[in-house]
Amino acid sequence: MPASTAVVWFRRDLRVHDHPALHTAVAEYERVVPVFVLDRRLATGRYASPARTAFMLACVEELRETLRGLGGDLVVRDGEAVEELTALVQETGAEAVLWASDVGPYALSRDKAVIAALKELDVAARPQPGNFCADVSKPRTGQGRPYTVFTPFWRTHAKLERRPVHRAPSSVPALPSSVRVGKLPTLADLGLQDDVPEPVTPPGEAAARERFADFLSGAVVQYEARHNDLTGGTSVLSPHVRWGTLSVREMEQRALDHGGDGAAAFARQLVWRDFYAHVLLLHPDNTQNAFQERFQALEWSDDEAGFAAWKEGRTGFPLVDAGMRQLARTGWMHNRARMVTGSFLTKDLHLDWREGERWFAHKLLDGEPLQNNGNWQWVASTGVDPAPYFRRMFNPTTQAKKFDPDGEYIRRWVPELADVPPKRIHEPWTMSDEEQRAAGCVIGEDYPEPIVDHKAERLRAMERYRAVAPDA
Repeated sequence: MPASTAVVWFRRDLRVHDHPALHTAVAEYERVVPVFVLDRRLATGRYASPARTAFMLACVEELRETLRGLGGDLVVRDGEAVEELTALVQETGAEAVLWASDVGPYALSRDKAVIAALKELDVAARPQPGNFCADVSKPRTGQGRPYTVFTPFWRTHAKLERRPVHRAPSSVPALPSSVRVGKLPTLADLGLQDDVPEPVTPPGEAAARERFADFLSGAVVQYEARHNDLTGGTSVLSPHVRWGTLSVREMEQRALDHGGDGAAAFARQLVWRDFYAHVLLLHPDNTQNAFQERFQALEWSDDEAGFAAWKEGRTGFPLVDAGMRQLARTGWMHNRARMVTGSFLTKDLHLDWREGERWFAHKLLDGEPLQNNGNWQWVASTGVDPAPYFRRMFNPTTQAKKFDPDGEYIRRWVPELADVPPKRIHEPWTMSDEEQRAAGCVIGEDYPEPIVDHKAERLRAMERYRAVAPDA
């Protein structure tokens, strides 16, 4: 009798620890064929990012080496998922294909097509739990509706059943000898060039697990108190969460097992991602439109010069510029800086949040639609978890004074300001001519003057929002 065979389709779950699909396949089938299908359309489509693709390719390469160390291997196919998976199951005689579920419109459409194609071949499609803390499709309000506010979602989410956390398999069956393993293309093969010179974290599962262990043994204790501080306090694990080199379910469990206020606050932050997954799953139009329909009528400016200054970190507002330059160099930005830069784009420059979302998607190693869209709509006051729009108009100067009081973050990313006196670092345009000469930073020459008057633009933003939502 032929050996039972399962294909495990890796997507953005590039790990072997706590991987439900791999765990199930190893436990229930005699032969396991792990596969990664590279669809080049995703490398050049709406959310294309050379840096993120480079990070992903390195994660895939490490996954392959890990599987080889366990006795197996990773098949690589270059093409569309339906075609490549159906060809592989026919080549191997597989009885089932297992994968991690996802929530985005593209993933759902692709999975539906794969399931239909497998059904035609009489092959079982076996989607497994995705990289979330719990099943994000389940929470409902008392009226049976999906949640649109985080705190009640979080309370319901805490009561949801959790799946067990799985160890990495001790071994993985060898591939059938007839299977062509395939070559993983390089970034150059895809016609891309990495534009992030200093990635914030190394790729791969080993680096992810080491960083998480270090975080749990150190910074997590002060996470509740310091996660908004621009010079520290965060885990910097989001690129690994995006590519699934870490299991969010395992992260939640280990944080809660660790105990303490900091670990609890960290676990609560993980639920924000589940919340945005819940929203995107049940409101897929969010990828194109404002969740709050009334804000579709907002009139956005067309300011190419302002947009370019924002992207390049030369707005004249030190915290905004520091954040945008950190993004450009590392593919990551501190969350507090994301709030401030997002507010500046939408409420000081009055530019469409979708333009900011697109730019972040281009640069961020952790750029995933559910999180990026949720965060941008949050800061633009067009999305779920609504608050009066005037409460999310961040003053970049007061934010810098509060969360970077000594200017350490600003000096790190805006070196022109390195020698500006501490009392002027957050408002360098207030330096006297003598102070500018002493600091080696002439405003308007070495560092730009502010490109807008924040106070005036705040009032203008309030008028724009009030025009379409007078009762907000």
